[in-house]
Amino acid sequence: MASVKRVRALEIRNVSYSADGKRILDSVSWAVEGGEHWAILGPNGSGKTTLLKVAAGYLWPNQGGKVYRKGKALVNLPELRKSIGWVTSTLAAQIPPREDVMRTVMSGKFAQVGLVEGPWGKPTGKDYAHAEAYLEQMGCCYLKHQEFGTLSQGEQQKVLIARARMTRPYVIFLDEPCAGMDPGARENFLSTLQKLGRQPKVPALVYVTHHIEEILPLFTRTLILKEGRVLRQGKTSDLLKLDVLEKLYDVSLSIIKRKGRYWPIVT
Repeated sequence: MASVKRVRALEIRNVSYSADGKRILDSVSWAVEGGEHWAILGPNGSGKTTLLKVAAGYLWPNQGGKVYRKGKALVNLPELRKSIGWVTSTLAAQIPPREDVMRTVMSGKFAQVGLVEGPWGKPTGKDYAHAEAYLEQMGCCYLKHQEFGTLSQGEQQKVLIARARMTRPYVIFLDEPCAGMDPGARENFLSTLQKLGRQPKVPALVYVTHHIEEILPLFTRTLILKEGRVLRQGKTSDLLKLDVLEKLYDVSLSIIKRKGRYWPIVT
């Protein structure tokens, strides 16, 4: 029997992007297989968020290169954006604060910020069942009747991940979701994310950060960006080492590894 060719969830080939006369991305190549979980690591200004915007079709690689999503170079961008979930630390501020959590999750199906029912459709009983299941996987189904604005920052990010899953995306970008969280909230959120990554049929997760210690064991592969270029990419365990990290941050470090995570100490 002939083998079935596996289609990559996402492939970036020699992508470059410039804005205001500055090269933001410079010949970046990167590929995500279906179901792989990646971390993207780099200091502020290294091009991490710009890379996500190019991958999701919000920016065109105006200095050359190709982007393939599920093996296709040209796609319907509105439909593409429904198939790529995006969770950021800033999205929460756009959600109507008095909207109850279940409606917030449901709004993801219609790519809305604030659920508005209309001729384009309204949630079905099956949709509500999916929403509850996604909230349950994030450990926060008990919040479903609370107003979104009353939740803690960590709870809001969990709800937004459930929201992102409503369109059954094949990849979810987590763009610095822990920004601004206190240590306790951050560790609670990361623990839930680690559990989610172990669930069957979870889409590929891409976690963007400039904090080494946020790279959980589930992110078995890492892309490291510096000044818009790929510094290194590959197995996380091969990359989070002193020589690579000191080159990335231009400081002298020591690294403590504990429970599969890496903690940097400036020396």
